[in-house]
Amino acid sequence: MIRTLLIRGMIAGLVAGLIGSGFARAFGEPSVARAIAFEEQHEHAAAHEHEHEHADAAAAHSHSHGDEETVSRDTQAGLGLLTGIAVFGTALGGLFSLVFAFAYGRLGALHARGTSALLALFGFVSVAIVPFIKYPPNPPAVGNPETIGPRTALFFGMVAISLAAAVFAVRLQRRMAARRGGWNATLIAAAAYVAVIVIAQVALPRIDEVPAEFSASLLWNFRLAAIGIQAMIWTTLGLVFGALAARELERPAVRSMAAA
Repeated sequence: MIRTLLIRGMIAGLVAGLIGSGFARAFGEPSVARAIAFEEQHEHAAAHEHEHEHADAAAAHSHSHGDEETVSRDTQAGLGLLTGIAVFGTALGGLFSLVFAFAYGRLGALHARGTSALLALFGFVSVAIVPFIKYPPNPPAVGNPETIGPRTALFFGMVAISLAAAVFAVRLQRRMAARRGGWNATLIAAAAYVAVIVIAQVALPRIDEVPAEFSASLLWNFRLAAIGIQAMIWTTLGLVFGALAARELERPAVRSMAAA
């Protein structure tokens, strides 16, 4: 059963990745192209300002930069983008199916579709929304290359804290439901999750490397497209996997009822 769900999860993740890549191509790439143009214009202006003092060094740097660009921008925005998001979606679908296999039947009277949709919502909030609030993605030309490592570690640290807090909140809700009732237990668990996230977001260091001259509208459009890609992937994954899992898990029960 786990193997079947894993395969269906990877299929659903692949579909989600393809849809997400189409969304990224349509809504994300224009912002990326504008950000790259901004970076090139900024570098050109800086080189022009010092061209009389560092003419030879600038020429050598320009030549080496041209040699390093082995992948064209069209390939990056086309096949590269499609491959990257599709692989990400497929891997995410596999992990999602394993979490579903553990959660199925433990979330009340929810069927496969409802369980899948609820898990997708939890995943979108805990993996995409919460880390996005603290460490939103930046387009090219924004950020210091030397801080990529610490920024990446802080982002995934926020993801880990959010997931741990979500698991704790679910366990807390289940333990308190018998004494407090389902609605009150859900409110308490949600409050506990929010409290943990607020403490983590205040305690973790802030990173703000956006240049003052960078376009605010461009930054907003890029980040809006980034969260839109996540929304498309998680929504598609929850719906498609729910339909595939329901065919596997609920059809035998329907057949047994019909035979009876």
